[in-house]
Amino acid sequence: MNQFLKQTFASLIGSVAGLILFFGLGTGGLLFLLIAAALKDTGPQVKDKSVLVFDLSLNIADSEPTSSTSDAIGEALSGDKAKAVTLRTVLDTLDKARQDKRIIALYLDGSRTSGSTGAGFATLREVREAMQRFRAAGKKIIAYDVDLGKRAYYLSSVADTIVLNPMGSVELNGFSSQPIFYTGALEKYGVGVQVIRVGKYKSAVEPFILKKLSPENRQQTQTLLSTLWGEFITTVGAERKIPPQQLQAIANTQGEVMASEARQRRLVDRVAYLDEIVADLKKLTDSDEEDKSFRQISFTTYAKAESKDFKTRSSKNKIAVVYADGEIVDGQGSAQQVGGHSFARQIRQARHDEDVKAVVLRINSPGGSVTASEEIQREVLLANKEKPVIVSMGDYAASGGYWIATGAKHIFAEPTTITGSIGVFGLQFNIQKLGNDNGISWDVVKTSQFSDSTTISRPKTPQELAIAQKSVNQIYDQFLNKVAQARKLPKQKVAQLAQGRVWSGQAAKQLGLVDQFGGITDAIQYAAGQAKLGNDWEVEEYTESGSLEERILKKLLGKVSARNTKLPDPLTAEFIKLQENLAIFKTLNDPRSIYARLPFNWRIE
Repeated sequence: MNQFLKQTFASLIGSVAGLILFFGLGTGGLLFLLIAAALKDTGPQVKDKSVLVFDLSLNIADSEPTSSTSDAIGEALSGDKAKAVTLRTVLDTLDKARQDKRIIALYLDGSRTSGSTGAGFATLREVREAMQRFRAAGKKIIAYDVDLGKRAYYLSSVADTIVLNPMGSVELNGFSSQPIFYTGALEKYGVGVQVIRVGKYKSAVEPFILKKLSPENRQQTQTLLSTLWGEFITTVGAERKIPPQQLQAIANTQGEVMASEARQRRLVDRVAYLDEIVADLKKLTDSDEEDKSFRQISFTTYAKAESKDFKTRSSKNKIAVVYADGEIVDGQGSAQQVGGHSFARQIRQARHDEDVKAVVLRINSPGGSVTASEEIQREVLLANKEKPVIVSMGDYAASGGYWIATGAKHIFAEPTTITGSIGVFGLQFNIQKLGNDNGISWDVVKTSQFSDSTTISRPKTPQELAIAQKSVNQIYDQFLNKVAQARKLPKQKVAQLAQGRVWSGQAAKQLGLVDQFGGITDAIQYAAGQAKLGNDWEVEEYTESGSLEERILKKLLGKVSARNTKLPDPLTAEFIKLQENLAIFKTLNDPRSIYARLPFNWRIE
């Protein structure tokens, strides 16, 4: 009872402190926060013979998701805070559970939501490998779901036992990509678009000038999807002992397999209801019959728990991990963006820190501003001259994301990483027709021919387009030189494999664009070896700390309960995709309007 009162009082004090801070009592509010922190418990308690519960809808991201202050307040008021955890937290927690004698099994739970993780397959591959290490330690993995989507099934395939609800199904319909084209809408509303680009596969501009995929873009998309799907059915098939050809036949003839047939085809091991699984887990954990459920601890709670079987590294020698996670933009950037100035500053800080002996640059970016990419790559080059800089590619590390990787010593990627896209383009919009159709016109007075060349009130003249094309060509040539020098490849060969073409990690390794398959853990271990640190090192994550109010909000809102996420209906889902695509326009802030980026609405479904 005393412990309960202590926790309740601490929670009350924390809430009051938050209110005081919001209403401007500053110092007093901070004092209350300190009192609340002092009253906090030492950490979650883990009982013997516990099952670690991993929610299959958990959103796994490279870096900790950030929100603007207004977004964070909105989340608090709505209670709609997304469930999210960083990849390194997932990997470290699974490794801790593998060694923790109190944890006897891992339960992959798909019963709580109808949603699924939004992580890409390169990220999920790293998580799968950590789960395989957990299983290799002699601990059981049990998976349960109602409807196993492709991402959930990719993870669940590592389980000793996959259980599917009698009303459930397994989705095995292959991969697809369905881009949205805006050309007709832009024409309808009088918005003009002029494009300059280099690379016949540089398809990022196609949604603005075409109404369907170009033959080159269709070819590269088909090749990429086929490679990624081939990896999926090979990996899943090996775990389930099902030939990949059999899985492909299901994708070609059915796409979705209902529970009873899924059991017959060995896609799952058992068909049962949730209460039956709970009963089995109660036996496994020796729970009392009167207990409502089995002895368990949630994954996010266990991540904060201590284990005497797991030793946390402690050393003066640091391996800095910096995250290029999101769109690359000029300037400081904001939430879910990689700002040229701010990210270059992080690399510079790691370079100047004498305790940092090596740097791991984790890239999960489709690219963006060439100006920002160059600013970041310069700092990566300078850091690599003083200490090893190792790149770990996540789901995406393409175009501008690959540009910044060329400054590093060694590149790791997963076979399912999407990379390459070595090409450059410029977009020039104008609203002349839109204005004229609504009674608006412009006039100009200027001192020279090109004084108004940046205006959006008219299309660019042929001479202005020629100047822009020359600039794009020069930047593309610089890109080729950077790749050729970094990868020690003839420039002519780089020119052949560039052209803006997107490659899988598997193809990129064959082409010499990456050095080695592996995830972020492999990159960290390799960095320690390159720095000759032996086993005397620890990881230090470099992130932007944010403003004081953002940090306080983050602390206060960390206690907000996450709602169960549900998949939206198909129509709403399409509107959400459109909204996300249009939001990308806000990131187009390169001072020269030149970009190195993947297609704007690239998705694998």
